[in-house]
Amino acid sequence: MKTRAVRARFLTTTAAEKGEAMFKIALAALAALVLALSASALAQTALRQTGPVVTPVPVTTPQQAAAPAVTLGPHALTADDLRAFLDGFVLYSIQRGDIAGATIAVVKDGSLLFANGYGFSDLKTRAPVVADRTMFRPGSTSKLFTWTAVMQLVEQGKLDLDRDVNQYLDFKVPDAFGKPITLRNCMTHTSGFEEAVSDLIVGKPEDLYPLHDYLVKRMPRRIFPPGQVIAYSNYCTTLAGYIVQRISGEPFADYIANHIFKPLGMAHSTFGQPLPKSLEPDMATGYKTASGAHVVPFELVEAAPAGSLSATSADMARFMIAYLSGGDGILKPETVKLMWTRQHSIVPELNGFNLGFYDENRNGHRIVGHAGDLNGFHSDLHLIVDSNAGFFVSFNSTGKEGAAGQLRTALFRAFLDRYFPKVVADEAAVANPKADAARVVGSYRSSRRKESALRVLWLLGQTQVAAKPDGTIQIDAFKDFSGAPKTWRNIGPLTYREIGGPAHMKFLADAQGNVQSFFTDDSLPVLELQRVTGLEESRMLKLLGLLCIVILLSTVTIWIGGAILRWHYGKPLQMTRETFWLRLGSRIGAVLFLAVAFGWLGFVTLVSADNTLLFGGKANVPMDILYTVGVLAILSGILMVVHAGLRVVRGPGRWLVRAGEVLVGLAAMYGIWAVLDLGLANFNTNL
Repeated sequence: MKTRAVRARFLTTTAAEKGEAMFKIALAALAALVLALSASALAQTALRQTGPVVTPVPVTTPQQAAAPAVTLGPHALTADDLRAFLDGFVLYSIQRGDIAGATIAVVKDGSLLFANGYGFSDLKTRAPVVADRTMFRPGSTSKLFTWTAVMQLVEQGKLDLDRDVNQYLDFKVPDAFGKPITLRNCMTHTSGFEEAVSDLIVGKPEDLYPLHDYLVKRMPRRIFPPGQVIAYSNYCTTLAGYIVQRISGEPFADYIANHIFKPLGMAHSTFGQPLPKSLEPDMATGYKTASGAHVVPFELVEAAPAGSLSATSADMARFMIAYLSGGDGILKPETVKLMWTRQHSIVPELNGFNLGFYDENRNGHRIVGHAGDLNGFHSDLHLIVDSNAGFFVSFNSTGKEGAAGQLRTALFRAFLDRYFPKVVADEAAVANPKADAARVVGSYRSSRRKESALRVLWLLGQTQVAAKPDGTIQIDAFKDFSGAPKTWRNIGPLTYREIGGPAHMKFLADAQGNVQSFFTDDSLPVLELQRVTGLEESRMLKLLGLLCIVILLSTVTIWIGGAILRWHYGKPLQMTRETFWLRLGSRIGAVLFLAVAFGWLGFVTLVSADNTLLFGGKANVPMDILYTVGVLAILSGILMVVHAGLRVVRGPGRWLVRAGEVLVGLAAMYGIWAVLDLGLANFNTNL
């Protein structure tokens, strides 16, 4: 009986709430540790999905002084030597990377030098890849055909690269930043559009709809002034393709077939979706991995001008030869020269954007090209302009841990080092590298992002720059083949050189000397990484978010647990009716904020694992539900703040109880900010 009496006294109003406040503090440490580990893993998953494509190379011991690079003499670029090199490299790599098959073509001096297939075009039938018959999906390499079509119409005087695109459209791109968008902006990916994902790929042929309708329905927001920031845009490429269709009077796919494929003899190439019946037997099957044999169905790209091409590597060789031969059959030599002329550069001494092609200069050679990715295919096209050579490769699997993305770049770099090497002196490190290192440390996010919806996904994918004690830096998104971050050493003001490699990195500062962004030639020049500060910075998001979750989680746990105990012992809380309802509203608000947090974290996790969930409107219903919960959380959050203020002023409860309610009120204020700032209640499903 004595024990029961003690328990009953514990359940009186003041003692119960004092215990609640103390328990919140005790629970915080353990919960924070668990949640921090979970959030860290989630952020890394999001980064892998949304961060820049980078190519790992082995890290070597840091060099502290200038030293000449050592390279072997070049091999003769012959068919026999290529076969010996590629047969060993590719067969081993696709097996190691869990990739079903590959197709490769190399051209030199106006002729096809080498073309071969590796592995299987279909794992079920064990059909081999045949270079001049098996069709792959080059993905965004398709854009080069769209830009070729644009320049053909420019040659004819039907298009002007610097005219407002609205003059060629039957709908209007809204005004923004006081400047119109031009075709030159589209071709250099400086239109300023945010990312556009919705309906980029659809599930069934009947889901495809006219380009006009797609462009009107899925028009993204403009988040940068045109001509200033490189932010890769499938939407703007599709806009250009629609302009080709309108001005030429031919459906886009027909225009490409009639004015590019036919003149070049590309008989096994098409932008048609679904494939023409005559070409279906030659289409390779796409996979996530070879071992799992997880088939990726033929992807129907609604934004067709941005990525719907199907072609053999032999046909892609014809396209490369045409460009390397001065546009023979499709463009004038002066047009090709213009397309390979730098149009936009974030850092003049590093790679930039030309008209449609981007720079890939390496080993002292002038190189332009374009990569492409679908869920089942990963490709790369490179033109070594000063050596009149071209290289195309495509894989029909993503591979283990995204192996295809790493392999395609490693393969081309090995190709360059073998046939087009160059000795380049390794710049000396600066005397005091720690000063710059301290300036560049922090969080950065991609300029290629979505702001109006799923903003949280891009914020979770921030890239971290960290300094080492010796003044070198590491960036978590740039790793070698072992998965370890590359190390970079300071060779000039805010300028870094990869240790053990030729890549450079440049940080850009404003007039006050504050670092704003960085750019590197170790990845494709399709975006820049921009500094994030304040509450949106990764560490702040994690720290404050986790603290709020801990406070709210402990509040709800004790609220429910305390109610059960009080009911069991028949000892209700003693408070006024007003305080009771405010307290109830506050606790419901805590539940809603937790639902927002864990709901979106779960959504982001699923999307990071399978980005097809963003296509075809699959995400609309769950997003609308989460948006609704966000609105309710904001309304309840206001009650939480009011309740906390009144408890501090009026009571009941002593200082510890009131301090606990202050924590709840602060958590609510942060929750309201987070829901509004991260767009978690804006009901925008136009991804």
